[in-house]
Amino acid sequence: MAKENLNDLQAFVVVARERSFTRAAAQMGLSRSALSHAMLALEARLGVRLLTRTTRSVSTTQAGARLLDTVAPRLQEIEAELGQLSAMRDKPAGTVRITAHDHAITTVLWPRLLPLLKQYPDVQIEFSVDYAFTDIASHRFDAGVRVGDRVDKDMVAVRISTDLRMAVAASPDYLAGQSIPKKPQDLTAHRCVNLRLPTQGNLYAWDFQKGKKSLNVRVQGQTVFNNTSLMLQAALDGMGFAFVPFDLMQPHIEAGRLVPVLEDWWPTFPGYHLYYANRRQIAPALALVIEALRHRGPERIAATAKR
Repeated sequence: MAKENLNDLQAFVVVARERSFTRAAAQMGLSRSALSHAMLALEARLGVRLLTRTTRSVSTTQAGARLLDTVAPRLQEIEAELGQLSAMRDKPAGTVRITAHDHAITTVLWPRLLPLLKQYPDVQIEFSVDYAFTDIASHRFDAGVRVGDRVDKDMVAVRISTDLRMAVAASPDYLAGQSIPKKPQDLTAHRCVNLRLPTQGNLYAWDFQKGKKSLNVRVQGQTVFNNTSLMLQAALDGMGFAFVPFDLMQPHIEAGRLVPVLEDWWPTFPGYHLYYANRRQIAPALALVIEALRHRGPERIAATAKR
């Protein structure tokens, strides 16, 4: 098969998995129009319809589903083999695609990978912000980041940070004339800044823990985000309480821009872990990233002094 036909098959796999020309085009660095024309040309060459297009989504026909099941594994094998050939090069090079939470990128990945990028100019790193536990194989990522080390059996998880402590705070302007929450349930009487989870689409229920006691509280407010930094900004702007990692809030608390509450209920979660496919041979660029991110200090964070 001609090279351009193989490229079209790869594009078909991405479109079929993403169920969207827009998302697939963004992932492949193509225009939506170019990708659509490529799929029409592929269908014309094969003489069969592969995709059903509507104004809202794209799905595979019966023939398209069969082609996807047949072609996708073989293309992955080809990519893996090419990766192993690339691994034989003396100098690390190539692109490492990582999907991660914006907080993980800001506080862990970027500070540790910036020196690596300066040391190895032939290595490129692509970051994609996502709050979901992404299937890195189907979305063509080399690695992902999540809280905790629970991953599928064909994946490897490497700790890259200390444990993660969450915090609750609001601005002095918001708290003026308001009662201070004494227990997590009191937050239901306040405005809070919510987080929309990408997997189920529902709002995140805030987790609290005090000793062996744990509970979840569903809060209400005027604002909903899918980005931690924007949630923090909303709290700074007086839109109520926010529930975000303590290290993001700490400088604002120390400067008096935010007032912490319920400190004895703040939960601690397992730290960030990098997960990637369990393969016998890892491309040199990915191996460099793994070693640069590997956490080598104490796993648990130090207890924060009571205010």
